[in-house]
Amino acid sequence: MNFSIVKRFLIIGLLLAGPIVLISCSDVFDQPSGLVEASNIEVPPLEGQDLTSFLNGNGVMMQAFYWDVEPRFDWWDLIADKTDEWAAAGIDRIWLPPASKGQSGGFSMGYDPSDYYDLGEYFQHGTTETRFGSREELDNLIARAHENNIEVVADIVMGHNSGGGPEFNPYRGKETFTLFNETNGNASGLFNRSFEDYHPNSIHNNDEEALFFEEQDLCHLQDNVQNWLWKFDNSVAKYYKNTVGFDGWRFDYVKSFSPEFVSAWVDEVGGWSVGEFFDGNANLVREWVAAAGVNAFDFPCLFQMRDAFERNDLSILQNGDMLWKTNPGDAVTFVANHDTDREPVIEEEYKLFAYAFILTHPGYPTLFYLDYENEEFKEKLNQLILINRTIATGDLEVLYSDGDEYIASRSGDGDNPGLVIYINRNGLELSREVTTHWAGQELHDYIGGITTGLSTDDSGTVLLKAPANGYAVWSIK
Repeated sequence: MNFSIVKRFLIIGLLLAGPIVLISCSDVFDQPSGLVEASNIEVPPLEGQDLTSFLNGNGVMMQAFYWDVEPRFDWWDLIADKTDEWAAAGIDRIWLPPASKGQSGGFSMGYDPSDYYDLGEYFQHGTTETRFGSREELDNLIARAHENNIEVVADIVMGHNSGGGPEFNPYRGKETFTLFNETNGNASGLFNRSFEDYHPNSIHNNDEEALFFEEQDLCHLQDNVQNWLWKFDNSVAKYYKNTVGFDGWRFDYVKSFSPEFVSAWVDEVGGWSVGEFFDGNANLVREWVAAAGVNAFDFPCLFQMRDAFERNDLSILQNGDMLWKTNPGDAVTFVANHDTDREPVIEEEYKLFAYAFILTHPGYPTLFYLDYENEEFKEKLNQLILINRTIATGDLEVLYSDGDEYIASRSGDGDNPGLVIYINRNGLELSREVTTHWAGQELHDYIGGITTGLSTDDSGTVLLKAPANGYAVWSIK
């Protein structure tokens, strides 16, 4: 007989034979001693509290696009119509794709910027509207978001350009596409550029790594570049903030230029900011945060979650190095984005586990549009957002972790009770005895996977449960 079947019969037999003893399934599989004394009393199903009485000020950002969004030319209108629903769910920021005209015109996702001031107003690169719509539709989207108290984050690509006209470049000894003016990829006539604004030039050979559009890698030491990107009264930064109405910034591919230029931009115009330092080394990300003075996406957390769920080794969640563990106020956590989802870092079958992790842990969580708009995920994500906005607060303590279990506590604050999250990657419902910060309390699973309430003893000890291949978020009834 298959050994796993034998184990299941053993478990069933023990349960039938010993009504006073409860079994931890994880103990049966993994530990030399399989029995634990029951330290809680099961109580009938209970209604949980109205969590909205514990609103803690947490917010959640929505990445409001994916790669090659459809329908083309209608994206701004589509997102505008979702802002009411998103605000009601607890979204407090939306991150938009680069809004300016790119070399690919109506097919561009904005990461090949040509004219920073063409937000769907000038006919160039074969189109007037951007892939996402017209300037008027962008203005409407921002107004609708602001009516719903949602900040709008602009994606800023200031490392490289694309779509200029040809000119002889003496520093490369050949023709390069580095001429940007009214007739060459810059119909607005603002921030005209030439080969002196790119690398190499008369003052600078190169800055950081330049993996994209190397010949059009902007030199941020040039006065013309600094003036037009952030210093002038009508610079890109000030135009986007003061005229267009953007509230904050997501800086693309920040490895391609010095963090001092991110710092200079934010010092000049302010606004909530986050950088894409695409690296799994948490120490390198911390160094960039310290130098730039803004938040960073927690790529180390992303890669550690991938390893934990794919290897079925949830101890990685406890032991892996992540930005939020040392810099919770600087860490923007996420499960997928427009780049990582094309060849998924975290496969769809693990995504809800990952969202349960980031939405109950420190850091500022980001939702990916395609995940949230997945009807199989939406209701579950809405509940996790509510938990994040309410009882996901206080100090974090990992109570237990092993291959298929992870249990962590948030201590709460004042009248806020906090929570305990129990992630179970086993194919069976599991139980685990832990000591919580709740003494003598009835508990409720605010996810709803476990319908029977539990209660702690006078020391806070309880035999917690988590559903098979699922997760529970426990707090007081």
